[in-house]
Amino acid sequence: MVLDRETSVTRMLSDTTVRSHPVRSRFFPIALAVGACLLLGVAVWQTFASAATDDTSALGGGSISQIVDIAILVFREGLECILVLSAITASLMKSEDAYWRPVATGVSVGLVATLATWFVAVGIIDDLAHNVNALYLQAATGLLAIIVLLIVMNWFFHKLYWTGWISLHNKRKHDLLKDATEQNISVRRVFLGMALLGFTSFYREGVEVVLFLQSYRLRLGGQPVLYGVIVGLIFTSIVAALTFLAHRKLPYKKMLVFTGIMLGGVLLVMVGEQAQEMQLAHWLPTTPIPWLAHVTPAWMGLWFSVFPTVETLAAQAIAGVAVIGSYFMAQR
Repeated sequence: MVLDRETSVTRMLSDTTVRSHPVRSRFFPIALAVGACLLLGVAVWQTFASAATDDTSALGGGSISQIVDIAILVFREGLECILVLSAITASLMKSEDAYWRPVATGVSVGLVATLATWFVAVGIIDDLAHNVNALYLQAATGLLAIIVLLIVMNWFFHKLYWTGWISLHNKRKHDLLKDATEQNISVRRVFLGMALLGFTSFYREGVEVVLFLQSYRLRLGGQPVLYGVIVGLIFTSIVAALTFLAHRKLPYKKMLVFTGIMLGGVLLVMVGEQAQEMQLAHWLPTTPIPWLAHVTPAWMGLWFSVFPTVETLAAQAIAGVAVIGSYFMAQR
């Protein structure tokens, strides 16, 4: 059963890759190179900007690097959502165009529910901020964000996710389409089922993003978070337009792997920040490394959260080993 599911999912992923057409086959490497150049340009710019001032807070607390991190996460979640939705709608032929409408309606409701969840989460955390020490709250939300990010990366549940979540949606879709051919099954029930598939596909990713962003919102405020979300949504919208409007076959698997690698870097940055916040909240001791403090430039802490203390570096090393190790365990 599991092998059959893995085969079907692997076939579905291979069907969504770029064909041998020379123009399409060059699309992904070119887009990848352009994105890498943009990120490198921003990194170099902020490196010189941070070197020009001793007050890193003047740069918005490293807001540009955080915006990049947020955009990567939103784009990654958007890719997963598009992949699931493309699997749901892949076999809907022209005779079944009517079923696209409830799926789109479910996605729209999922968007509204995600926005409502955002405001509820903001209200709860802001209420806690009036009664709890700010450093404690930042440390707690940072831990939550790291847990959410580990779940998003799906290293531990890699096989379960691909063979379970996507296959579950496909099975439910086929059951609904089969029921639609039976006279005793209500058309309304089929439409509601298709709408529910669209809703769960979107809302699952939306909740993860909402929970993840609370830590950034506490540290940076709402404006940098908004910028990061907008950048991530722009790239997600481009992929969605190519997929559902232009009917382009994009290399989703390669894109997910690439963004997964980038999320690994985001995780290391978050762990370094989290360890430092726990030190400030006195949840962790602070053991400085004097010789390393003299050779570590300020931009390393600004962009990569590399701080010359035993605790922060040890936490990042443990996180790196855990992610790499769990990935190879999932592959085996």
